[in-house]
Amino acid sequence: MTKNEHGHAAAGRLTDLVVLVTGGASGIGRAIALAASAEGARVVIADIHSEGAERTLSALTAAHGEAIFLPCDVADDDQVRELIGTTVRHFGQLDVLVNNAGIGGDNAPAHELDLETWDRVMAVNLRGPFVCARHALPHLMRSGSGVIVNVASTYGLIGAPNAPAYCASKGGVVNLTRQLAVDYGQHGVRVNAVCPGYVDTDMGGRRASLPPAEAQAAHDRREANAARQPLGRQAHADEISRAVIFLASSESSFMTGSIVTVDGGCTATFNHG
Repeated sequence: MTKNEHGHAAAGRLTDLVVLVTGGASGIGRAIALAASAEGARVVIADIHSEGAERTLSALTAAHGEAIFLPCDVADDDQVRELIGTTVRHFGQLDVLVNNAGIGGDNAPAHELDLETWDRVMAVNLRGPFVCARHALPHLMRSGSGVIVNVASTYGLIGAPNAPAYCASKGGVVNLTRQLAVDYGQHGVRVNAVCPGYVDTDMGGRRASLPPAEAQAAHDRREANAARQPLGRQAHADEISRAVIFLASSESSFMTGSIVTVDGGCTATFNHG
């Protein structure tokens, strides 16, 4: 909760709104959940990783936020239906859906990528946002000013080495964002996307599962790639969350179908590395 010029508590940008964040157990999702709560929202954390989600929930409640954790695999239609239903039963409404849950998949060229990996990446990264939106939209329309913010990726805007499934899935999220904006603007629902570049997180715990030397090498590769961007570094998760909160709030009231890059300039320049 912010303070006004007299030092009294002031309403946050999301006060009285219910915000559902998928993939809220760690990384960007956790940062979004914390930022939404700080802006006055009641927050629902959805994730398959209960231990991390409980840590996020503890951080929110320690800061006197109102929040719940609901386990959910966003690729599972039945689980998503229950997630949305429980959210509305608990809080009485749903105002903002943040489709953040995502996985990277194995790095391999297309002719070496197994179909199981392709299907799982598509299921989580593209089917997930669609299924969540499908079940959330009736409630967002009822809200009168509902919002969807999709967390896509710069890899949805450009090609990247050895990432066919991830690039395709995030490209799908980018254009799903535009399509939903076309259909639901007339119902008062705005739909936008954020495309992060290199962010200092370990998405899906991939580095944590590697031997220490390999994990450090993976981190160093990301740092080296980020260093070639105009701003020369990786983002912090809270730098992504600030863009998401802006798009979720009335400050972006005339934005829909927008694809917002938060990438240190990486898509603005040819990478000579």
